[in-house]
Amino acid sequence: MPEHILSNSDLEAMVETSDEWITERTGIKERRLAKDIPVFEMAAIAAQKALEDASVSPSEIDVIIAATITPDYYTPSLSCLVQKQLCANRAFCFDINAACSGFCYALDIADNYIKTNKAKTILIVASEAISRITDYTDRNTCVLFGDGAGAIVACAGRDRGMYDCILKAIGSMGDVLKAGMFSENKYIKMAGREVYKFAVNANVDTITSLLERNNIGIEDIDHIIPHQANKRIISAVSIKLGINADKIYTNLEKYGNTSSASIPICLDEMNKKNMLKSGDMLILVGFGGGLTYGGSLIQWI
Repeated sequence: MPEHILSNSDLEAMVETSDEWITERTGIKERRLAKDIPVFEMAAIAAQKALEDASVSPSEIDVIIAATITPDYYTPSLSCLVQKQLCANRAFCFDINAACSGFCYALDIADNYIKTNKAKTILIVASEAISRITDYTDRNTCVLFGDGAGAIVACAGRDRGMYDCILKAIGSMGDVLKAGMFSENKYIKMAGREVYKFAVNANVDTITSLLERNNIGIEDIDHIIPHQANKRIISAVSIKLGINADKIYTNLEKYGNTSSASIPICLDEMNKKNMLKSGDMLILVGFGGGLTYGGSLIQWI
């Protein structure tokens, strides 16, 4: 996470809002901004930490998949820049753009490379500087977003980690959440009510489908890690599905919405807190621009 903190009180001096208004509607108290660090550098730092945790050397990586909607360059890609930083010269590299669903999409791609024996060790990194495309005169959006990066290493092995993955898209609704490529329309524009309805339905659909397809109940799931967008979305999903709030991990009060990076950031925090035990069943759920959504049922090994 970048070091610079943008608190709700800071935003009070920038736009007509208040700490109470932001906290009540979003659950967010502060977020991090990548003021002096490029996206690829955040990605490389997260990637290096993931490799160290996994006891994997850069020379062992077969593929680097990067998820981002805020790359430093059109080309070279974020994944190639990470490869350079790590000296992971054996790996081939590519980026994907599925907005806040990017990590879930990347995880499914990695799973298919491993299952088809086309790769054995894959680095997934999600890195975002959403502050670059945030309009800090728009109080409805500027309070939501932050910057950060997260990474995982996915490896072939004898144990089953990935059980199932569901990916979906609703391109016909893309206009409700968008950011352009050029200066005159680069900022995030969002139709809040439509996005809220979509997000709640996407979460419920993904979680329900994963449970039904794998013949398990919600009681069999130890943790649900959703994309960290808004506490109201997460609360509505838990109520609709009858899920105990303790089963859903959140950290959005500290970081806000970090787009594709939010789920791996959560996983890292949970791992460092020793919350994840071997055999735990997890559901990861992402949803965002495109519109895209999806999720994975995995077992922590």
